[in-house]
Amino acid sequence: AAEANITPAMDSQDFQTAMAAMATLRQPIDAFFEAVQINADNPTVRRNRLNLLSRIRTICSSVADLTKIDG
Repeated sequence: AAEANITPAMDSQDFQTAMAAMATLRQPIDAFFEAVQINADNPTVRRNRLNLLSRIRTICSSVADLTKIDG
């Protein structure tokens, strides 16, 4: 859902909307890392989880270079 808001916002250079949409991801991503073992024993499950993380990273990187933030 956030991606559906982020992509058109970035296309129109509406950075405020894109950042607001990205901010909605914090709670679900935090919950994901608390509840899910990324490197699962099942290779298919592990690959799917790593692909999900890659997609999240790609979406967030399209909005801002978060590596520039201290902390």
